[in-house]
Amino acid sequence: MAEFAGTFARRGDARYEELRVGHVFNRRLSSRMPAAVLRPADEDDVVAGVRLAAAEGWPVSVRAGGHSWASWGVRDDALLIDFGAMKDMAFDPATNIVTATPAVAGATELDPFLAQRGRFFPVGHCESVGLGGFLLQGGMGWHTRHYGWACESVEAIDVVLADGRKVRASADENADLLWAARGAGPGFPGVITRFHLRTFARPAFVQDTRTFRLDDLDELLAWLQRILPRLDRRVEPILIATRQPEVPLDAGISRPEGAVVIMHTTAVGESEAEIAPLLAAFDVCPVRHLGHVRGGTSIPEQNALLSPQNPEGFRWRVDCTWTDAPAAALAPRLREFWANLPTDRSWSMWYGWSPSGELPDMAFSIEGTGLVSTYVCYDDPALDEPLADFVHGATAELAADFGKGVYLGDTDFTRRGDRFVAEDNFKRLREVRLARDPGRRFCGYLIDDEAKLNAH
Repeated sequence: MAEFAGTFARRGDARYEELRVGHVFNRRLSSRMPAAVLRPADEDDVVAGVRLAAAEGWPVSVRAGGHSWASWGVRDDALLIDFGAMKDMAFDPATNIVTATPAVAGATELDPFLAQRGRFFPVGHCESVGLGGFLLQGGMGWHTRHYGWACESVEAIDVVLADGRKVRASADENADLLWAARGAGPGFPGVITRFHLRTFARPAFVQDTRTFRLDDLDELLAWLQRILPRLDRRVEPILIATRQPEVPLDAGISRPEGAVVIMHTTAVGESEAEIAPLLAAFDVCPVRHLGHVRGGTSIPEQNALLSPQNPEGFRWRVDCTWTDAPAAALAPRLREFWANLPTDRSWSMWYGWSPSGELPDMAFSIEGTGLVSTYVCYDDPALDEPLADFVHGATAELAADFGKGVYLGDTDFTRRGDRFVAEDNFKRLREVRLARDPGRRFCGYLIDDEAKLNAH
């Protein structure tokens, strides 16, 4: 029996259930039952855990921040390695590289750590998202339009392999593992214990937020699609459909019933004065807004602004699709979809992306002009199936007509699979997984039939 400095429980032990699902954001909890759960205290525990799993004949699954909508880490008869107790960061001022363990929350832990040092990294929009899943799935975070996908700034990783060896992967050694870590998601063939991340000089932040009627979506989306290709990439606009009562409203304006559309735009630069001209295009928006606020902001302020959209302790159904569809075709469909958001806490977005050009050589390889992601939030277990039918059905219809694939971070392949990397990248990823984990020690993707994986 292995000795661990951290916490270990087999199925049936007193702490097992809390370790199994206590560190899960989506309270639509999985019924899957791992053979055991390890919450390691250090990297030696991870090595010992992988070796124990080999001796016991268990597969291995991993959980970092606990934000996987489908609880990918909770797998039947596996050893679940939960990084919740390993939160370590270090910064090298000579290289501006920060190292962090997978469970470090980007917005509430890494960002303030870097802010004290005048540095920045494009962390996730939801404040409690851990770095592990965020980076492995691509890393759609604050100002990735400008800084690139967060996974592009992963300089190296420390990995425990299927045979229990710990290795470093970078451009100069074990480069296949670094390639896979940038986009493989839960199919990565190893356990990453530490990320080495390139950081940036910390910018100033400005936000511009406007409220619109849902009926104005067609004109608003058409205008935004027109300006997006020439919009400075330091500017990042997102359209959000919400039923939340608290939205910006000008004096004398009443909030319409049902869903409204928020255009939430953030911009970065060396100073607020430098940023101001970057937002000039929004001052001539042809669609009349219901409310408007603009001003300097920060990641903590954005956390506070967005946290009501991501409340703790609720059940979630989530799905997404990349699309290049023009507003004339897409907006009427979105307007109908968004008008029927089923709960007051549910929301959906069109993330204005407009790819800048060829991606680096990495597993991540699917982009589009925009990403439609929908987050259905509720607390009644009786709604699990009806709301699954709503969000996955509506997204499947959009994907069938306009979709290019999905962003892994907003998917649940147990309900709807789709392409998440380009076909050539998928073949290469399969080769890396086979070479590095020929015995399939690591669980991989949570999908009923892996033959359907990456099928659009």
